[in-house]
Amino acid sequence: MASNPPPTSPPPPWLGLLGLINGYQITQAIHVASVLGIASHLKDGPRTIDELASTTGTHPQTLYRLLRALAAVGVFHEEAGRRFALTAMGDCLRPDSATPIGSWAEYVGTPYVWRTWCHLLHSVRTGENTFHALNGQDVWHYRAERPDDRATFDRAMTEMSRGSAEAVVAAYDFSAFHHVVDVGGGRGLMLSAILSAQPRMQGTLFDQPGVVAEAGAVLEARGVADRCRIVGGSFFDAVPEGGDAYVMRAIIHDWEDDEAVAILKTCRRAMRDDAKLLLIERLIAPPNEMPSSKFSDLNMLVMPGGLERTSEEFSHLLAAGGFELTCIAPAGNFNVIEACPS
Repeated sequence: MASNPPPTSPPPPWLGLLGLINGYQITQAIHVASVLGIASHLKDGPRTIDELASTTGTHPQTLYRLLRALAAVGVFHEEAGRRFALTAMGDCLRPDSATPIGSWAEYVGTPYVWRTWCHLLHSVRTGENTFHALNGQDVWHYRAERPDDRATFDRAMTEMSRGSAEAVVAAYDFSAFHHVVDVGGGRGLMLSAILSAQPRMQGTLFDQPGVVAEAGAVLEARGVADRCRIVGGSFFDAVPEGGDAYVMRAIIHDWEDDEAVAILKTCRRAMRDDAKLLLIERLIAPPNEMPSSKFSDLNMLVMPGGLERTSEEFSHLLAAGGFELTCIAPAGNFNVIEACPS
């Protein structure tokens, strides 16, 4: 008669903490694998380390050390003969994945992002934005002067929008609207998802001229270009009129209260009294819950400035901008915060 295996005890607290402390190593390893395009090279099946090294122009033994480490945490799967295969997790590093986040890995592993996070202590001691303190300018102007960094960031934002766009369309009913204006909509992935779900709807994509200049391909690929007008400009100056819904995804969290209210007031000036404002944002959860929004808040502190907010803070912010918060619809890691002109 077989005996039952002895119960396993949970790991000691110090070991769990050590895993958190050493998380930076995993981040940088995923960054390198994504830059090398390893996941794309494994799309059609397992490959040997020599094949991968030849394809990526890397040192075979060193690439093996990288991939075996990532296989140990589930990003890839190591097979016999130093062959590697994709896992469900690693598949998300492919640009053509249903839920791609490889460009985010490339962005967060860049030297200027790491250098900024190294000075988190400065922000905690002073309350200042780390990036501005280090560079004498905000991150938006910094990237505008560095096309490669801006392109990496724009790709990351487009990819990150894909999964959240599906969740937003599933969580909120857009059928009552005839014309949606996406303010700060990047290359149009969020707006494309809304228009695809509502075949009779018209859309306007609004963002900085250099950003929306690259939106045409996204809109064409999703079959909505003929229903979408592209407008360049600054949401601090004016936004397009004529919409009955104004969407902003992950825009307000990039700004402190004064700037956020200014953006909201710009939208209010363009909106009819019966239009609705839809903010797609994270919400700070109650104590001891949902670390993703709270670490995103730290990222706001060190990189672009701004902050993640509670629902009460959004209510006050919206009121200052001329709106009344009417409902909140959870949408994956984000929420659709609906507001009406007050």
